[in-house]
Amino acid sequence: MAHDPGNTLEVLLETTFEQLGLKASTLKQLQKIGYEKPSPIQSAFIPVALTGKDCIGQARTGTGKTAAFMLPALERVDLSLPKVQVLVLAPTRELSEQVYAESRKLAGGDKLKFALATGGRPIGKQIDDLESGAQAVIGTPGRVIDLLRRQHLKLRNLMVVVLDEADRMLDIGFRPDIERILKSCPEERQTLLLSATLPPPVEKLAQKFMSSPQMVDLSEDRVVVDTIEQYYITVDEDRKTALLLRVLAKEKPGQAIVFTRTKRGADALHLKFSKRLKSDRIAAIHGDLPQRKRDKVIKSLRAGEIRLLIATDVVGRGIDVSGISHIINFDIPEYCDDYVHRVGRTGRLSSAENGRAITFVTLQQGGELTNIEKRINTVLPEYKVEGFEAFRSRNRPTRTIKKFGQGEE
Repeated sequence: MAHDPGNTLEVLLETTFEQLGLKASTLKQLQKIGYEKPSPIQSAFIPVALTGKDCIGQARTGTGKTAAFMLPALERVDLSLPKVQVLVLAPTRELSEQVYAESRKLAGGDKLKFALATGGRPIGKQIDDLESGAQAVIGTPGRVIDLLRRQHLKLRNLMVVVLDEADRMLDIGFRPDIERILKSCPEERQTLLLSATLPPPVEKLAQKFMSSPQMVDLSEDRVVVDTIEQYYITVDEDRKTALLLRVLAKEKPGQAIVFTRTKRGADALHLKFSKRLKSDRIAAIHGDLPQRKRDKVIKSLRAGEIRLLIATDVVGRGIDVSGISHIINFDIPEYCDDYVHRVGRTGRLSSAENGRAITFVTLQQGGELTNIEKRINTVLPEYKVEGFEAFRSRNRPTRTIKKFGQGEE
Protein backbone atom coordinates (compact mmCIF):
# COMPACT_ATOMS: atom_id res chain seq x y z
CA MET A 1 0.00 0.00 0.00
CA ALA A 2 1.42 3.36 -1.02
CA HIS A 3 1.62 5.90 1.79
CA ASP A 4 1.05 9.61 1.39
CA PRO A 5 4.30 11.07 2.73
CA GLY A 6 3.71 14.77 2.36
CA ASN A 7 0.75 16.23 4.11
CA THR A 8 1.55 17.69 7.51
CA LEU A 9 -1.37 18.73 9.69
CA GLU A 10 -0.34 22.41 9.57
CA VAL A 11 -0.44 22.44 5.76
CA LEU A 12 -3.78 20.60 5.69
CA LEU A 13 -5.34 23.07 8.12
CA GLU A 14 -4.43 25.98 5.83
CA THR A 15 -5.77 24.35 2.65
CA THR A 16 -8.92 25.75 0.99
CA PHE A 17 -11.55 23.86 -1.03
CA GLU A 18 -10.42 25.82 -4.11
CA GLN A 19 -7.00 24.14 -3.88
CA LEU A 20 -8.32 20.57 -3.90
CA GLY A 21 -9.12 20.28 -7.62
CA LEU A 22 -12.92 20.19 -7.30
CA LYS A 23 -15.20 21.46 -10.09
CA ALA A 24 -16.49 25.04 -10.00
CA SER A 25 -20.08 23.75 -9.61
CA THR A 26 -19.03 21.70 -6.55
CA LEU A 27 -17.28 24.72 -5.00
CA LYS A 28 -20.41 26.79 -5.55
CA GLN A 29 -22.57 24.20 -3.81
CA LEU A 30 -20.14 23.95 -0.87
CA GLN A 31 -20.32 27.71 -0.45
CA LYS A 32 -24.11 27.58 -0.62
CA ILE A 33 -24.39 24.99 2.19
CA GLY A 34 -21.87 26.78 4.40
CA TYR A 35 -18.74 24.64 4.01
CA GLU A 36 -16.00 27.18 4.65
CA LYS A 37 -12.76 25.22 5.11
CA PRO A 38 -11.94 21.57 4.50
CA SER A 39 -11.11 19.39 7.49
CA PRO A 40 -7.67 17.67 7.41
CA ILE A 41 -9.09 14.36 6.09
CA GLN A 42 -10.92 16.26 3.33
CA SER A 43 -7.75 18.20 2.40
CA ALA A 44 -5.65 15.03 2.25
CA PHE A 45 -8.14 12.53 0.81
CA ILE A 46 -10.03 14.50 -1.87
CA PRO A 47 -7.03 15.24 -4.20
CA VAL A 48 -5.99 11.55 -4.17
CA ALA A 49 -9.56 10.30 -4.72
CA LEU A 50 -10.01 12.75 -7.63
CA THR A 51 -7.17 10.99 -9.51
CA GLY A 52 -9.31 7.84 -9.72
CA LYS A 53 -6.80 5.78 -7.71
CA ASP A 54 -7.89 3.39 -4.99
CA CYS A 55 -7.44 5.07 -1.64
CA ILE A 56 -7.54 4.18 2.07
CA GLY A 57 -8.34 6.98 4.50
CA GLN A 58 -7.66 6.46 8.20
CA ALA A 59 -9.19 9.10 10.44
CA ARG A 60 -11.30 9.09 13.58
CA THR A 61 -15.08 9.27 13.45
CA GLY A 62 -16.56 12.78 13.19
CA THR A 63 -13.79 14.43 11.16
CA GLY A 64 -15.76 15.09 7.99
CA LYS A 65 -15.13 11.74 6.28
CA THR A 66 -18.45 11.75 4.36
CA ALA A 67 -17.56 14.81 2.28
CA ALA A 68 -14.00 13.46 1.87
CA PHE A 69 -15.18 10.40 -0.04
CA MET A 70 -18.49 11.67 -1.42
CA LEU A 71 -17.35 14.83 -3.20
CA PRO A 72 -14.86 13.01 -5.48
CA ALA A 73 -17.34 10.16 -6.04
CA LEU A 74 -20.20 12.47 -7.02
CA GLU A 75 -17.99 14.40 -9.44
CA ARG A 76 -17.54 11.21 -11.47
CA VAL A 77 -21.28 10.64 -12.00
CA ASP A 78 -22.56 11.04 -15.55
CA LEU A 79 -25.88 12.81 -14.94
CA SER A 80 -27.20 11.78 -18.36
CA LEU A 81 -26.90 8.07 -17.45
CA PRO A 82 -29.76 6.84 -15.19
CA LYS A 83 -27.75 3.88 -13.82
CA VAL A 84 -26.03 3.16 -10.48
CA GLN A 85 -22.51 4.63 -10.67
CA VAL A 86 -21.64 5.09 -6.97
CA LEU A 87 -22.22 2.58 -4.16
CA VAL A 88 -21.51 3.38 -0.50
CA LEU A 89 -21.59 0.61 2.11
CA ALA A 90 -21.90 1.51 5.80
CA PRO A 91 -22.25 -0.69 8.93
CA THR A 92 -25.57 0.58 10.33
CA ARG A 93 -28.89 2.02 9.18
CA GLU A 94 -28.28 5.19 11.16
CA LEU A 95 -24.90 5.80 9.56
CA SER A 96 -26.28 5.03 6.08
CA GLU A 97 -29.07 7.55 6.61
CA GLN A 98 -26.60 10.13 7.83
CA VAL A 99 -24.37 9.63 4.75
CA TYR A 100 -27.47 9.72 2.51
CA ALA A 101 -28.68 13.05 3.97
CA GLU A 102 -25.20 14.61 3.80
CA SER A 103 -24.63 13.38 0.23
CA ARG A 104 -27.90 14.89 -1.01
CA LYS A 105 -26.87 18.18 0.57
CA LEU A 106 -23.44 18.02 -1.10
CA ALA A 107 -24.99 17.20 -4.50
CA GLY A 108 -27.59 20.00 -4.32
CA GLY A 109 -30.73 20.12 -6.48
CA ASP A 110 -32.58 17.17 -8.00
CA LYS A 111 -30.31 16.35 -10.93
CA LEU A 112 -28.42 13.56 -9.19
CA LYS A 113 -30.68 10.73 -8.05
CA PHE A 114 -30.04 8.80 -4.83
CA ALA A 115 -31.39 5.59 -3.30
CA LEU A 116 -31.12 4.54 0.34
CA ALA A 117 -30.83 0.77 0.77
CA THR A 118 -31.18 -0.27 4.44
CA GLY A 119 -33.11 -2.86 6.39
CA GLY A 120 -35.93 -1.69 8.63
CA ARG A 121 -37.30 0.43 5.79
CA PRO A 122 -39.94 -0.52 3.17
CA ILE A 123 -38.10 -2.25 0.33
CA GLY A 124 -40.74 -1.12 -2.17
CA LYS A 125 -39.65 2.52 -1.99
CA GLN A 126 -36.01 1.48 -2.43
CA ILE A 127 -36.89 -0.63 -5.49
CA ASP A 128 -38.85 2.32 -6.94
CA ASP A 129 -35.84 4.62 -6.47
CA LEU A 130 -33.57 2.12 -8.23
CA GLU A 131 -36.03 1.58 -11.09
CA SER A 132 -36.36 5.37 -11.44
CA GLY A 133 -32.67 5.65 -12.31
CA ALA A 134 -30.79 6.15 -9.03
CA GLN A 135 -27.15 7.00 -9.73
CA ALA A 136 -25.79 6.80 -6.17
CA VAL A 137 -26.83 4.09 -3.70
CA ILE A 138 -26.02 4.26 0.01
CA GLY A 139 -26.84 1.34 2.27
CA THR A 140 -26.01 -1.55 4.56
CA PRO A 141 -24.50 -4.76 3.15
CA GLY A 142 -27.49 -6.96 4.06
CA ARG A 143 -30.09 -4.91 2.15
CA VAL A 144 -27.69 -4.30 -0.77
CA ILE A 145 -27.24 -8.11 -1.10
CA ASP A 146 -31.04 -8.50 -1.00
CA LEU A 147 -31.54 -5.97 -3.81
CA LEU A 148 -28.76 -7.58 -5.87
CA ARG A 149 -30.36 -10.99 -5.39
CA ARG A 150 -33.73 -9.64 -6.55
CA GLN A 151 -31.93 -8.06 -9.53
CA HIS A 152 -33.26 -4.59 -8.82
CA LEU A 153 -29.74 -3.33 -8.08
CA LYS A 154 -27.44 -3.66 -11.08
CA LEU A 155 -23.78 -2.70 -10.84
CA ARG A 156 -22.65 -2.95 -14.48
CA ASN A 157 -22.10 0.82 -14.71
CA LEU A 158 -20.53 1.23 -11.27
CA MET A 159 -17.49 3.50 -11.16
CA VAL A 160 -16.89 4.04 -7.43
CA VAL A 161 -17.50 1.78 -4.43
CA VAL A 162 -16.96 3.16 -0.92
CA LEU A 163 -16.50 1.11 2.26
CA ASP A 164 -17.27 3.50 5.12
CA GLU A 165 -16.22 2.48 8.65
CA ALA A 166 -14.80 -0.73 7.21
CA ASP A 167 -13.46 -1.92 10.59
CA ARG A 168 -16.92 -1.78 12.12
CA MET A 169 -18.52 -3.61 9.18
CA LEU A 170 -16.06 -6.47 9.67
CA ASP A 171 -16.50 -6.36 13.49
CA ILE A 172 -20.22 -7.04 13.18
CA GLY A 173 -19.86 -9.90 10.73
CA PHE A 174 -20.40 -8.32 7.31
CA ARG A 175 -17.23 -9.76 5.71
CA PRO A 176 -19.04 -12.41 3.56
CA ASP A 177 -21.61 -9.84 2.36
CA ILE A 178 -18.93 -7.24 1.55
CA GLU A 179 -16.86 -9.78 -0.38
CA ARG A 180 -19.91 -10.91 -2.32
CA ILE A 181 -20.83 -7.30 -3.20
CA LEU A 182 -17.26 -6.44 -4.25
CA LYS A 183 -17.14 -9.54 -6.47
CA SER A 184 -20.33 -8.26 -8.15
CA CYS A 185 -18.71 -4.91 -8.97
CA PRO A 186 -16.88 -4.30 -12.27
CA GLU A 187 -13.12 -4.87 -12.05
CA GLU A 188 -12.51 -1.46 -13.62
CA ARG A 189 -13.71 0.66 -10.72
CA GLN A 190 -12.35 2.89 -7.99
CA THR A 191 -12.50 1.57 -4.41
CA LEU A 192 -12.34 3.98 -1.48
CA LEU A 193 -12.01 2.59 2.03
CA LEU A 194 -12.49 4.71 5.17
CA SER A 195 -11.75 3.43 8.65
CA ALA A 196 -10.85 4.82 12.07
CA THR A 197 -8.60 1.81 12.68
CA LEU A 198 -6.81 -0.61 10.36
CA PRO A 199 -6.75 -4.01 12.09
CA PRO A 200 -5.44 -7.04 10.09
CA PRO A 201 -8.89 -8.09 8.73
CA VAL A 202 -9.32 -4.65 7.11
CA GLU A 203 -5.80 -4.78 5.63
CA LYS A 204 -6.53 -8.27 4.27
CA LEU A 205 -9.76 -7.02 2.65
CA ALA A 206 -7.87 -4.10 1.08
CA GLN A 207 -5.15 -6.39 -0.29
CA LYS A 208 -7.74 -8.67 -1.85
CA PHE A 209 -10.08 -6.10 -3.42
CA MET A 210 -8.06 -2.90 -3.95
CA SER A 211 -5.44 -2.07 -6.57
CA SER A 212 -2.23 -0.52 -5.12
CA PRO A 213 -4.23 1.75 -2.79
CA GLN A 214 -2.73 5.01 -1.65
CA MET A 215 -2.83 5.49 2.13
CA VAL A 216 -3.96 8.74 3.71
CA ASP A 217 -3.33 8.37 7.44
CA LEU A 218 -4.67 11.09 9.72
CA SER A 219 -4.96 8.93 12.81
CA GLU A 220 -1.90 10.82 14.15
CA ASP A 221 -0.82 7.73 16.11
CA ARG A 222 -2.80 8.94 19.10
CA VAL A 223 -6.04 7.61 17.58
CA VAL A 224 -8.18 9.61 20.02
CA VAL A 225 -7.72 13.37 19.79
CA ASP A 226 -6.32 15.61 22.50
CA THR A 227 -9.54 17.61 22.79
CA ILE A 228 -11.12 14.65 24.59
CA GLU A 229 -10.25 14.32 28.28
CA GLN A 230 -10.18 10.61 29.13
CA TYR A 231 -10.31 8.97 32.56
CA TYR A 232 -10.86 5.59 34.18
CA ILE A 233 -12.43 4.79 37.54
CA THR A 234 -12.33 1.44 39.37
CA VAL A 235 -15.61 0.20 40.81
CA ASP A 236 -17.35 -3.01 41.87
CA GLU A 237 -19.88 -4.30 39.32
CA ASP A 238 -22.84 -3.83 41.69
CA ARG A 239 -21.81 -0.22 42.51
CA LYS A 240 -21.75 0.96 38.90
CA THR A 241 -25.29 2.40 38.80
CA ALA A 242 -24.73 4.39 41.99
CA LEU A 243 -21.40 5.60 40.58
CA LEU A 244 -23.04 6.66 37.33
CA LEU A 245 -25.53 8.80 39.25
CA ARG A 246 -22.67 10.47 41.15
CA VAL A 247 -20.64 11.09 37.99
CA LEU A 248 -23.62 12.65 36.22
CA ALA A 249 -24.36 14.85 39.24
CA LYS A 250 -20.73 15.98 39.33
CA GLU A 251 -20.21 16.47 35.58
CA LYS A 252 -23.66 17.89 34.68
CA PRO A 253 -23.23 16.96 30.99
CA GLY A 254 -25.12 18.80 28.25
CA GLN A 255 -25.76 15.49 26.52
CA ALA A 256 -24.16 12.16 27.37
CA ILE A 257 -24.04 8.67 25.88
CA VAL A 258 -23.64 5.76 28.29
CA PHE A 259 -22.32 2.61 26.59
CA THR A 260 -23.17 -0.91 27.71
CA ARG A 261 -21.91 -4.17 26.21
CA THR A 262 -25.31 -5.83 25.82
CA LYS A 263 -28.84 -4.97 24.72
CA ARG A 264 -30.18 -6.46 27.95
CA GLY A 265 -27.77 -4.29 29.94
CA ALA A 266 -28.93 -1.17 28.09
CA ASP A 267 -32.59 -1.95 28.78
CA ALA A 268 -31.96 -2.75 32.46
CA LEU A 269 -30.02 0.47 33.01
CA HIS A 270 -32.68 2.49 31.19
CA LEU A 271 -35.39 0.98 33.39
CA LYS A 272 -33.45 1.75 36.60
CA PHE A 273 -32.77 5.34 35.57
CA SER A 274 -36.27 6.06 34.29
CA LYS A 275 -37.74 4.90 37.61
CA ARG A 276 -35.13 6.68 39.69
CA LEU A 277 -35.07 10.03 37.89
CA LYS A 278 -38.65 10.04 36.55
CA SER A 279 -37.44 11.84 33.42
CA ASP A 280 -38.49 11.50 29.79
CA ARG A 281 -35.11 12.91 28.74
CA ILE A 282 -33.49 9.47 29.06
CA ALA A 283 -33.62 6.86 26.28
CA ALA A 284 -32.03 3.56 25.28
CA ILE A 285 -31.07 2.45 21.78
CA HIS A 286 -29.86 -0.94 20.53
CA GLY A 287 -30.21 -3.34 17.62
CA ASP A 288 -33.47 -4.92 18.82
CA LEU A 289 -35.30 -1.60 18.95
CA PRO A 290 -37.70 -1.24 15.96
CA GLN A 291 -36.42 1.15 13.29
CA ARG A 292 -39.27 3.61 13.86
CA LYS A 293 -38.32 3.93 17.54
CA ARG A 294 -34.61 4.21 16.72
CA ASP A 295 -35.39 7.07 14.32
CA LYS A 296 -37.46 8.80 16.99
CA VAL A 297 -34.66 8.48 19.58
CA ILE A 298 -31.97 9.86 17.22
CA LYS A 299 -34.28 12.73 16.18
CA SER A 300 -34.96 13.62 19.83
CA LEU A 301 -31.23 13.41 20.62
CA ARG A 302 -30.38 15.79 17.74
CA ALA A 303 -33.10 18.18 18.90
CA GLY A 304 -31.57 18.22 22.39
CA GLU A 305 -34.69 16.66 23.93
CA ILE A 306 -32.72 13.65 25.21
CA ARG A 307 -29.95 14.40 27.70
CA LEU A 308 -28.89 10.84 28.47
CA LEU A 309 -28.75 8.06 25.88
CA ILE A 310 -27.90 4.47 26.83
CA ALA A 311 -26.51 2.65 23.80
CA THR A 312 -24.76 -0.49 22.58
CA ASP A 313 -21.81 -0.41 20.18
CA VAL A 314 -23.78 -1.60 17.14
CA VAL A 315 -25.93 1.53 16.99
CA GLY A 316 -23.43 3.79 18.72
CA ARG A 317 -21.53 4.12 15.44
CA GLY A 318 -24.45 5.79 13.69
CA ILE A 319 -24.89 8.54 16.26
CA ASP A 320 -23.50 11.76 14.84
CA VAL A 321 -24.66 14.54 17.16
CA SER A 322 -22.59 17.64 17.82
CA GLY A 323 -23.99 18.28 21.31
CA ILE A 324 -22.50 15.15 22.96
CA SER A 325 -20.21 16.39 25.73
CA HIS A 326 -19.66 13.15 27.66
CA ILE A 327 -19.14 9.47 26.90
CA ILE A 328 -19.40 7.12 29.84
CA ASN A 329 -18.30 3.54 29.34
CA PHE A 330 -20.54 1.87 31.92
CA ASP A 331 -19.12 -1.40 30.62
CA ILE A 332 -15.52 -1.37 29.41
CA PRO A 333 -15.61 -2.22 25.68
CA GLU A 334 -14.75 -5.77 24.69
CA TYR A 335 -12.45 -4.63 21.89
CA CYS A 336 -9.94 -1.76 21.98
CA ASP A 337 -11.18 -0.41 18.64
CA ASP A 338 -14.67 -0.08 20.09
CA TYR A 339 -13.19 2.26 22.69
CA VAL A 340 -11.82 4.43 19.88
CA HIS A 341 -15.22 4.57 18.19
CA ARG A 342 -17.19 5.21 21.38
CA VAL A 343 -14.94 8.08 22.39
CA GLY A 344 -15.11 9.43 18.83
CA ARG A 345 -18.75 10.32 19.50
CA THR A 346 -17.63 13.32 21.56
CA GLY A 347 -15.22 16.18 20.86
CA ARG A 348 -16.57 16.12 17.32
CA LEU A 349 -15.70 18.39 14.43
CA SER A 350 -18.64 20.66 15.09
CA SER A 351 -18.34 20.72 18.89
CA ALA A 352 -17.11 23.96 20.37
CA GLU A 353 -16.13 22.49 23.74
CA ASN A 354 -13.86 19.62 24.72
CA GLY A 355 -15.44 16.26 25.35
CA ARG A 356 -14.92 13.94 28.33
CA ALA A 357 -14.81 10.16 28.37
CA ILE A 358 -14.96 8.20 31.63
CA THR A 359 -14.55 4.41 31.67
CA PHE A 360 -15.78 2.22 34.55
CA VAL A 361 -13.34 -0.64 35.25
CA THR A 362 -13.82 -3.53 37.71
CA LEU A 363 -10.82 -4.96 39.57
CA GLN A 364 -10.77 -7.95 37.22
CA GLN A 365 -10.55 -5.73 34.12
CA GLY A 366 -7.10 -4.20 34.64
CA GLY A 367 -5.75 -6.10 31.63
CA GLU A 368 -8.50 -4.76 29.37
CA LEU A 369 -7.76 -1.21 30.51
CA THR A 370 -4.06 -1.73 29.78
CA ASN A 371 -4.90 -2.97 26.26
CA ILE A 372 -6.94 0.16 25.60
CA GLU A 373 -4.10 2.40 26.82
CA LYS A 374 -1.65 0.60 24.55
CA ARG A 375 -4.08 0.95 21.65
CA ILE A 376 -4.45 4.72 22.08
CA ASN A 377 -0.85 5.20 23.27
CA THR A 378 -2.07 7.20 26.26
CA VAL A 379 -2.04 6.55 30.00
CA LEU A 380 -5.48 7.37 31.40
CA PRO A 381 -5.60 9.28 34.71
CA GLU A 382 -7.90 8.09 37.48
CA TYR A 383 -11.20 9.93 37.96
CA LYS A 384 -12.02 10.76 41.59
CA VAL A 385 -15.47 10.98 43.18
CA GLU A 386 -15.02 12.24 46.73
CA GLY A 387 -16.91 10.38 49.45
CA PHE A 388 -18.17 7.61 47.16
CA GLU A 389 -17.74 3.98 48.23
CA ALA A 390 -16.79 2.32 44.94
CA PHE A 391 -16.10 -1.04 46.62
CA ARG A 392 -17.70 -3.33 49.13
CA SER A 393 -15.37 -3.35 52.14
CA ARG A 394 -14.24 -6.95 51.57
CA ASN A 395 -13.34 -6.07 48.00
CA ARG A 396 -11.43 -2.85 48.65
CA PRO A 397 -8.21 -2.91 46.61
CA THR A 398 -4.91 -2.68 48.47
CA ARG A 399 -3.40 -0.88 45.47
CA THR A 400 -4.58 0.71 42.28
CA ILE A 401 -4.71 -1.30 39.07
CA LYS A 402 -1.28 -1.54 37.49
CA LYS A 403 -1.60 0.30 34.23
CA PHE A 404 0.23 0.76 30.96
CA GLY A 405 3.33 2.88 31.48
CA GLN A 406 3.52 2.22 35.24
CA GLY A 407 6.48 0.14 36.37
CA GLU A 408 7.29 -0.91 32.82
CA GLU A 409 10.74 -0.79 31.31
